Amino acid sequence: MATQLNAAEAREFYRAIGVEIDAQVLARALTHRSYAYEKGGLPTNERLEFLGDSVLGLIVTDTLFREHPDLPEGQLAKLRAAVVNMRALADVARDLGIGDYIRLGRGEEGTGGRDKSSILADTLEAIIGAVYLDRGLEVASRFVHRLFDPLIATASGLGAGLDWKTSLQELTAAEMLGVPEYHVDESGPDHQKTFRATVRVAGDDYGMGEGRSKKEAEQQAAESAWKAIRAASARVEDPVDAVGSADPGDSVDPADDRD
Repeated sequence: MATQLNAAEAREFYRAIGVEIDAQVLARALTHRSYAYEKGGLPTNERLEFLGDSVLGLIVTDTLFREHPDLPEGQLAKLRAAVVNMRALADVARDLGIGDYIRLGRGEEGTGGRDKSSILADTLEAIIGAVYLDRGLEVASRFVHRLFDPLIATASGLGAGLDWKTSLQELTAAEMLGVPEYHVDESGPDHQKTFRATVRVAGDDYGMGEGRSKKEAEQQAAESAWKAIRAASARVEDPVDAVGSADPGDSVDPADDRD
C-alpha cells in the first residue's frame, strides 16, 4: 500500500464508506502502528481510534436510550455490548472492504493482518473518529447509523446473546455438565491489549473468543461454547425423536420383506 491513497483508490474507498473526508485525515485513520514504526515513526491511527470509540459509544448509547425508554441501565449496557464489540466492528469493516486499504507493516502483512478482527475493528473506529473530526457529529452520526442500525435493530431479539456467560452457565447446569471454567491470555501494549479466552466444560475446551477486554473475550468464548453444546444436544436428541416417532406396538417381521 502506498503512503497515501491515490485518487482512484480514494474515490473507491469513499464510495465504500459513503462519506468523504480530508485525504490527510483519512491517511492517518488507515495507518496501523506497524506501518508507522517501519516508516520511522509516522503518526498512527490510535488517537483517532480512541476518539472514534467514544463517538461510536455515544451514538449507539443515545439510540438505545431513546428506543428503549423502559429498560434499566444494566439491560441497556448488555444491548450496547451486543452492538459495540470487536467481532461486530470487524464484521462491519469486512463488509466495507476496509482491510484492503489499511497501511500495514511487513510483519503484520505477512501474518494476515488485513483480516485480523482486532486490526479491522480498531481501523473502523479510527475512521469513525476521522469522520467526526473532519465532518462533525451530524455526519458522523449518519455514518454510524448507516453501518450499525441493523445491529441495533436485532440486538433486543438476541436473547441468550445479551449475556452469553450466564446463558452458558444455565445450559451447562441443565445438561449436568458442571460450571464452565475460563482461561484468558493477553497480548499487545498496555494501552491496546488483545485478550483471548478459552472456556472449558466438563474437561473439554468448547469455545474460544477474542476481544479488547477480558469480559468481551469471555463473552465470545461463552457464545461459541453455548452454540457447540446446543448443537451437540440436538444431535443426541434427533435419533431419539426418530425412534420415538414409530409406534412401539408395531413390529417388523423379516419375512415380510420376502416375496
